[in-house]
Amino acid sequence: MAAKANRTGTADQKTAAERSRKRAFPTRGPHGGMQLLLVEDVPNLGKIGDVVEVRPGYARNYLLPRGMATLVTDHNLRLVERHKEKVQKAREAKLADLRMLAEQIARVTITVEALANEEGHLYGSVGPQEISKALKEQNLLVEPDMVRLEGVIKQANALYEVDVHLAPEVDTKVKVLVIGQQKA
Repeated sequence: MAAKANRTGTADQKTAAERSRKRAFPTRGPHGGMQLLLVEDVPNLGKIGDVVEVRPGYARNYLLPRGMATLVTDHNLRLVERHKEKVQKAREAKLADLRMLAEQIARVTITVEALANEEGHLYGSVGPQEISKALKEQNLLVEPDMVRLEGVIKQANALYEVDVHLAPEVDTKVKVLVIGQQKA
């Protein structure tokens, strides 16, 4: 009988412990999916702090293990709000730096040398890689994917105006002078 009381007592203790422990269960959305709070910007889903509804498999297998989302609780909402403020300040500082870089790029004219024939036609073309390299030589850090050409540059001894896309809110233009060199 004592053994029976022990088993019953332990079972009662476990259920009491389980009852006292608060576990956050994912809430279901109106369409039956899981509601999650985004911790990072997720393309085609939402931005930091958004409460989104996704399929349970997508949440369990992708968003939650990678730390891109968390369960919706009051505590997590407060944490994400604080994090959101820090990220916003960092974005504003980065945008200010990019705007200064855009002003510097707009004031400069870069020179790109390429092989050309006697009529001034280039043997190849001047692309984003060459323009990016010329900008980096002047300590203006611009990646090739930021350079937006509307067509190919195949004519030497001409001045071109090329778009540079630094951020969604920051665009500028750079003047590119292409100088043709003769083969020796």
